Amino acid sequence: MAATILITGANGTVGSDLTAELANQGVKVRAGVRSKLRARNVMAYEPELVEMDLTRPDTFADALYGIEKLFLLTPFTGGTTEIVQSLVDAAKAAGVSHIVRLSAYGADADPGITLGRWHRAEEKIVQASGVPSTILRPNGFFQNFAENDVRSIKTQNAIYSPVEDGKASFVDTRDIAAVAAKALTQPGHEGKIYQITGPEAISYTQIAEQLSAITGRTINFVPVPGEAVRDGMVAGGAPEILADALVELFQLYEDGYAARVLPTVEEITGKPARSFAQYAADYADVFA
Repeated sequence: MAATILITGANGTVGSDLTAELANQGVKVRAGVRSKLRARNVMAYEPELVEMDLTRPDTFADALYGIEKLFLLTPFTGGTTEIVQSLVDAAKAAGVSHIVRLSAYGADADPGITLGRWHRAEEKIVQASGVPSTILRPNGFFQNFAENDVRSIKTQNAIYSPVEDGKASFVDTRDIAAVAAKALTQPGHEGKIYQITGPEAISYTQIAEQLSAITGRTINFVPVPGEAVRDGMVAGGAPEILADALVELFQLYEDGYAARVLPTVEEITGKPARSFAQYAADYADVFA
């Protein structure tokens, strides 16, 4: 039988956590990946793998064939409006009955920031499709520290950021996946928008302190100017428009606009959201 739920971007952080969550519940999953040979993050959960290139709409129909529900995740790069439109059109043509869209915290702010406006434009495409939908708007991910900061943490015992005093209610991607799984497998979530946060607003200094406690080393938070961060990202190959948007996001953190704590995870899943300390303990080997 065909899989019931298609996850796009299944090999990424949220996608792989959702694949694990659904597989552990015995739900049939079709995992959309760019390459089956490189789908190492989801192989252990034995989903049905389908090669799906989001820049090639001709790959969408086969991936969506027989699918009842879609978890719609697209790259965090901006400029993906056309991809979302093509995917939503293909999903509607395939008879998909429910779309759960991964968006971003504060996407509805007016005028908001660049990243929020990108996400809101894509939310509107999903909402205008006529297909019942659920929008998830999570705050920044704990897992970004393992992906983006692990090198400096391991080699320099340091976290660098332009966010000097601000706090944010970062959230564990496993909790985002748990909310998504409920929206995909239980009735009553259609038409809903869920803002998702962790259980506390935390600063980069506090993050460094908690990583120090887990690793047994002194991890320092080192503030750096936003312009230096932007230049470093561009030098590393990031598009200027994305680098500018991320620096704008960091300023949002500094100004305290991402510090609100909401009970969404516990309300939807019945379990409290994981703290950064829990996350750090679970990922201790990564930072060792």
